[in-house]
Amino acid sequence: MTIIETSLVGTDLGLTGLSGVPAAEGPQKVKEYTSDQEVRWCPGCGDYVILATVRSFLADLGLRRENLMFVSGIGCSSRFPYYLDAYGVHSIHGRAPAIATGLAVTRPDLSVWVVTGDGDALSIGGNHLIHALRRNVNMTILLFNNRIYGLTKGQYSPTSEPGKITKSTPMGSVDHPFNTLSVALGAEATFAARALDSDRAGLTEVLQAAATHRGTAFVEILQDCPIYNDGSFDVLRRENAESHLIRLSHGRPIRFGADGEFAVVRNGFGVEVVRADSVAEADIVVHDAYTDDPEYAYALSRLSDQELTHVPVGIFRSASRPTYDDGVRAQSEIARERKPVGPNSLQNLLSGKETWTVA
Repeated sequence: MTIIETSLVGTDLGLTGLSGVPAAEGPQKVKEYTSDQEVRWCPGCGDYVILATVRSFLADLGLRRENLMFVSGIGCSSRFPYYLDAYGVHSIHGRAPAIATGLAVTRPDLSVWVVTGDGDALSIGGNHLIHALRRNVNMTILLFNNRIYGLTKGQYSPTSEPGKITKSTPMGSVDHPFNTLSVALGAEATFAARALDSDRAGLTEVLQAAATHRGTAFVEILQDCPIYNDGSFDVLRRENAESHLIRLSHGRPIRFGADGEFAVVRNGFGVEVVRADSVAEADIVVHDAYTDDPEYAYALSRLSDQELTHVPVGIFRSASRPTYDDGVRAQSEIARERKPVGPNSLQNLLSGKETWTVA
């Protein structure tokens, strides 16, 4: 019990994700967050749109560039830090959350971001991802999901749909893919959201909420790989896209479709999509993004399927919980305040109760 109590000393659930991060002096422009590096992705890659949106968002966010830190792993998305005029680390395959955790703990004056892909984060990096989420480290994780390995030339990934024919699955994938938001919410992420790369307004709204969230903010961004998985999300961009996209807005009934003809209602412990005219208005779920109950958000995530019949986008959950980095810093402060046990404190430690002699 003592460990739990001391780990929460000094934490403040009223803090935001940007508390303690210095703001820039005066208005910022997009070009100030643009590096001198040539952007090198394949023509038509969704990463270009995401980069442009993030640059614009950072200018509006108005933080000092010296206090921005972008950490990436390995993959197409992981080139992201090169193209931002801010501090960045192009790190190890799948280990970006671990490196970002160290930065968040030791430098509370930084706004720490992780940029990763579906292969980098959910395959070799799956362990690091779920532990960052459960610990609730103060960082923002952007997971670019194109449902394929692009950098290594088109192998299937942990989010590829069953039957996917690739260079590594010539007869079609027999794997069952991850539902990315379900993974995050199953790890008890305090903030979980999804956006579409081409929906600049929706992505910016999600980024704003993620940046100000205190704790681990997880954002899945759906984007195409035009070379190895072209058109994978086209159904969400065509004229009838509104029949597939379920736009979540806190405090509003969940209706969608060109004329709001579809709705989400409760079904036992889960939720389902029905024709809006087949139920009473009172039966339609009113979205609550700020509930402490992760089961509701998890139920929403289960509406997604590999055929993209229904794809909720927006903020699924934004809840408050003490953060790992605040707790570690609080414990460190307590340790510094304690007096040493004597002039021979190191010797006392070495020969204390936790030692034994082997005859």
